[in-house]
Amino acid sequence: MMREIEEQPEALARTLGEEFGRIEQFRRTLERRPPSVVALVARGTSDNAALFGRYLLEMTTGVPVSLAAPSVLTLYRARMRWQGALVVGISQSGESRDINLFLEAARRGGALTVGVTNEASSAMTRVADEVFLVRAGKERSLAATKTYTSQLLMMYLLAYALGAPLEPRWLKKIPAQAARALKHTSALRALAERCRYMDHAVVVGRGLNYANAFEFALKMMETCYVVAERFSSADFLHGPIALVERAFPVFVFAPPGPTWPGTRAMLVKLRRLEAETVVISDATNASSFDYAPRAIRVPGRMTAPPGLPADLFTPIPYIIPAQVFTALLADQKGLNPDRPRTLTKVTKTV
Repeated sequence: MMREIEEQPEALARTLGEEFGRIEQFRRTLERRPPSVVALVARGTSDNAALFGRYLLEMTTGVPVSLAAPSVLTLYRARMRWQGALVVGISQSGESRDINLFLEAARRGGALTVGVTNEASSAMTRVADEVFLVRAGKERSLAATKTYTSQLLMMYLLAYALGAPLEPRWLKKIPAQAARALKHTSALRALAERCRYMDHAVVVGRGLNYANAFEFALKMMETCYVVAERFSSADFLHGPIALVERAFPVFVFAPPGPTWPGTRAMLVKLRRLEAETVVISDATNASSFDYAPRAIRVPGRMTAPPGLPADLFTPIPYIIPAQVFTALLADQKGLNPDRPRTLTKVTKTV
């Protein structure tokens, strides 16, 4: 898992270098055939990438985006009307049967379909109209890390294809941001040691980092066996904050930008409750570190193009130290994060 976390800058650079030309061609296709709606369909970690895609695509393109429920088709046999839609399936292996069945049905129903996968010879590549590969290389650990960040990158590229004002020169900075995020792991090791006996936690994020709250919690559940709930900061204040008492662990993504005022108000409440709060942020929002006793400090400063949200490019560099922390926490607990109990790399649900 650690080795694959460290491979992420190269995986991101490779994905950009090898797929950007095809994305440019797809952009021209969408100019001729602009979708009225986008549906993203995925499971597990890929579904967390889809959740990020929903926020990003709606925010930067104005096209309505839904997260599709595969069981509506596979279990309930609903017949959907897909004319004018773009349906995007996301799967690390490309072998998730319910995702591929959904793509097939959407294509028959009139949708333009796209597959996003790490496997060039998978079943997904045979059922979608267009296929884009995340060039992460073989992922041997059961805990997906480099494929997740590569899928996030693919969502940026899809937004660009849909007409988002994301200049290529900004997208090309992402691998370097990921490389910086891998520095200063000694502080993460100390934090993991402190959290060695943690068996429950809450992870909070909002907006573009809401998906990271789901992904960070998922990694703690599947590799460290920590019961980790995940919430938007807005939803957290509407009831679940009642869980929090003194020393209760709460991990909070606190980027700069539109979500910060609400996050700051929540951090003030957590401080009054004496929670064991860990803020995940960077120097662009350095004041966030004043609101919590612990921090995962993301190296570097995350900036966005003028006119776009300040947190636009935070999700990839913010999740990487969280991945490192999870791997180190598993080690502290004497667990093997590469082989979580009862899990397999490919889950074929219908």
